[in-house]
Parts: sequence; C-alpha cells; structure tokens
Amino acid sequence: VQLVESGGGLVQPGGSLRLSCAASGFTFSRYTMSWYRQAPGKERELVASIGSGDVSTYYSDSVKGRFTISRDNAKNTVYVQMNSLKHEDTAVYYCSAAWGTRYWGQGTQVTVSS
Repeated sequence: VQLVESGGGLVQPGGSLRLSCAASGFTFSRYTMSWYRQAPGKERELVASIGSGDVSTYYSDSVKGRFTISRDNAKNTVYVQMNSLKHEDTAVYYCSAAWGTRYWGQGTQVTVSS
C-alpha cells in the first residue's frame, strides 16, 4: 500500500495550492479518502474527507469555503484545492485512506508566509 502526496510548497497568504495523493496497493474506490494536517506543536487534525461514492464530503470549520476535496477513481488519486490560504494553514498535510483499516501517506509540507 502506498499513498504519495505531492504539491506542497511555499505560498503567500491569499494564494492557492493543489495537493494530490496518488494511491496504490488497495481498491481505491472503496475507501473514504481524507486530508489531515499537523502543525508544529499541535495534534493532527482532519481537514477534509470524501466518501467512496464521491458524493459525501466533510470539511473542518477552519477550511470550509476555502478548500475543496475531490477524487478521481480512474486515476486512484485524491486532491485538495486550497484557496485563500492563511498563515494558520501552515502544516504538514497527510493523505489518508480508510475502510476498516487506515493507511497514511508520508506527508507534504505547506508553508504560508510572506
């Protein structure tokens, strides 16, 4: 099983980034896919998730209206489009797959700074 995140980097406040997570080694379409983040000194928190049917989504209050999660089951990939980024969005972002068992990616750093 592999979850490989990409798309992180340094962006100015108000900017945008799109993270991708390429999955392999399991039946991607059956799994709920999520993005978590962990800032220095803080616990890992759920940012957004999307159900296996590509219909139901969840967003934390801190990102609602700014982030959009999507998935492409044909490409075994989940995305999160992050707009209007703020300093407090700075964190390592992790992709996660869950269906009974939970898998994690290695994380990608997002830094929002001027």
